[in-house]
Amino acid sequence: MQPSATTVWRSLDALNFFLADVRDGLGPYLAIYLLTERRWDEASIGAVMSIAAIAGILAQTPAGALIDRSRAKRALMIAAAMTVTAACLMLPLLDHFALVAATQALAAAAGSVFAPAIAAVTLGIVGPRAFAARTGRNEAFNHAGNAVAAAVAGGTAYWFGPVVVFWLLAAMALASIAATLAIPAGAIDHQVARGLDHIAGEAAHEKPSGFRVLLTCRPLLIFAGATVIFHFANAAMLPLVGQKLALVNRNLGTSLMSVCIIAAQIVMVPVAIVVGRKADVWGRKPIFAVALAVLAIRGALYPLSDNPYWLVSVQLLDGIGAGIFGALFPLVVADLTHGTGHFNVSQGAIATATGIGGALSAAVAGFIVVHAGYGAAFLFLAAIAAAGLVGYCVLMPETLRTTTASSSAALAPHGG
Repeated sequence: MQPSATTVWRSLDALNFFLADVRDGLGPYLAIYLLTERRWDEASIGAVMSIAAIAGILAQTPAGALIDRSRAKRALMIAAAMTVTAACLMLPLLDHFALVAATQALAAAAGSVFAPAIAAVTLGIVGPRAFAARTGRNEAFNHAGNAVAAAVAGGTAYWFGPVVVFWLLAAMALASIAATLAIPAGAIDHQVARGLDHIAGEAAHEKPSGFRVLLTCRPLLIFAGATVIFHFANAAMLPLVGQKLALVNRNLGTSLMSVCIIAAQIVMVPVAIVVGRKADVWGRKPIFAVALAVLAIRGALYPLSDNPYWLVSVQLLDGIGAGIFGALFPLVVADLTHGTGHFNVSQGAIATATGIGGALSAAVAGFIVVHAGYGAAFLFLAAIAAAGLVGYCVLMPETLRTTTASSSAALAPHGG
């Protein structure tokens, strides 16, 4: 019996909700845990986060290629969820820098599977025409899951300490595994899931993902550069805010971080829905330009006050920038790879660029904080975002118009 569309969509909703806390591992809570429980300095914390990010970078593109080829996408997500959870649960038992870095590197490498796998499964279920709206819904449920998880973490960390985040992650992982299994395997069209359609033909379906397309599509390279800049400017901001809050009140550090995350995630839910519904109307370029502009403003506002209420208020802007990026990223990649069979490997490659920006952000920001203070670090990141905005507006074409046969013709000869 064929599953109903409602059943499949609800399973996707549940997967995105419960996987929200798993796909990023410990995230900014890692910085608070190492700062308050282990008494590490900011430079060492930044180094661990950078090592983990580099491991994720190295895994991104191979993960995308694997998802292109694999018909076991659900099994890949389950294995990744179990690996991330195991690595994070080991952390409280470890104290040496190398061991902590190794567990977080393993978690980051496994976590590289989630984003392209969810996008592939979604595309394989709904097809390209409904992909924008469904991606916006995916992101809305993802942000709602993050908000709920952060609320639970913030509400319990005051009594049980930062270690409560580890147990919450394990519970969410188990729920995400159940949600993954609830998606019927037969509902996924694996040909469509890799960016092909039925018009592309069986020969293209049998062709494995190639890498030359990533180096010959100029808009794809420009977008990759934009993601590097976006995440270089964005990745370190929330951990830095968490560190400032923890230094003000050690007992409330994790709870205040949860407030920051909840505030931003609540904003991200409607932003993701709007992007999903309007990206095919307004176009991709102006929407992403707004994300870069908001990021620059956010970085410039943080240094104006150390008041926790001010920091949390400014963090609301993260909901706009990150909400736009999360919903728009797979759409732009799908635009530029439609009909080529390179959707997932291209996602992996762009995610690699994202990881590069995030890894450099944590290390550079930590160095600046140690030598010049938090204010200087925030202003530096804001300046990077502003420069990226100018470059993006000048160089990046509107990709919505390339979601036609012409884009397939431009990219297909370069695969292999």
